[in-house]
Amino acid sequence: MSDIPVLINSPEASPHSTLILAHGAGAGMEHAFIEDAAKRIAANGMKVIRFEFPYMQRRRDEGKKFPPNRMPVLLEAFEAVIKQVPIEGKLLIGGKSMGGRVASLIAAEHAKTLGIEGLIVLGYPFFAARKERIAQNNRGAHLANIELPTLIVQGDRDTFGGEVEVKQLPLSPTVKTVFVADGDHSFKPRVKSGFTLDQNMATMAEAITKFQQECVL
Repeated sequence: MSDIPVLINSPEASPHSTLILAHGAGAGMEHAFIEDAAKRIAANGMKVIRFEFPYMQRRRDEGKKFPPNRMPVLLEAFEAVIKQVPIEGKLLIGGKSMGGRVASLIAAEHAKTLGIEGLIVLGYPFFAARKERIAQNNRGAHLANIELPTLIVQGDRDTFGGEVEVKQLPLSPTVKTVFVADGDHSFKPRVKSGFTLDQNMATMAEAITKFQQECVL
């Protein structure tokens, strides 16, 4: 696989770690959510590297919508980026929604061989939205046995798995969950809640900084 284009957000000082951050299913590496997240995380001392999966690059090149690649292609692309980019400090991987799920599968199976020391997911897609919530439909079942330090930042009313549902899942003791107030899948709260997206994004960035300090460094 040829080199994959990336965007890099670097902190002012030398970073203690590098986070490779993948986008969600419907929007690429320049989407407002993931760009805001990358800037906030970098401002707190981590180097953040964003990239796009092949189908999203194809959308950009051809100006048409294409569905996400099948999982083997997504995994191959993510692993190619890990091997391609310059890592400073310790390596963490993660992503938004689908990108986070891809990262989690790599982390669960290949953390040692790829030198991965932490996993961060922003809005894990545990369940298909609006479908029956049953254990067999849990797309995070592998997180019950993951040994790598893991942080999941989730909106507490996320339609892909809110706080009530996620707290009932059998997650590994290495998995830490942080819920943002009244947040949806992109952490956006309702106006009537009294919370703001800016507050929730700040909570996300703070949780990642604390995770890095406590679980990785």
